Amino acid sequence: MSSVLVLNGPNLGRLGSREPDVYGSQDLDSLRRLLETDAAGQLSIDLRQTNDEAELVSWLYEAVDTATPVILNPAAFTHYSYALRDAAALVTKAGVPLIEVHISNPHARETFRHTSVISGIATGVIAGFGFGSYRLALASLLWH
Repeated sequence: MSSVLVLNGPNLGRLGSREPDVYGSQDLDSLRRLLETDAAGQLSIDLRQTNDEAELVSWLYEAVDTATPVILNPAAFTHYSYALRDAAALVTKAGVPLIEVHISNPHARETFRHTSVISGIATGVIAGFGFGSYRLALASLLWH
């Protein structure tokens, strides 16, 4: 069975308690269970979260080296991390799918959230559907 890396950036370890009106009341363990159910043995879910930009970059290198598809919620790094953007570009340039996801719709929020340095190199972008954004990303990987 092949796997998918589900990578989450800063503050997403606080899901369930952080701004539930924006991000919902479920935590990352709930997301993991949901995705494992959706994957139904077709893909192994390797869900990770870090507040460390360098660690997230290293995980993207791992995705390139192992040709593992990525579902990436870069969180706040979305808007300014060129290091993360360059690492994500290595993934897609290697022909490995990388889908950018967001729980909320950044375009319906503060102006500074409207710009993503990741979107231009991502295979696709899904935003605004809560955990459904991850589920849609997973479904797209299962379809291909």
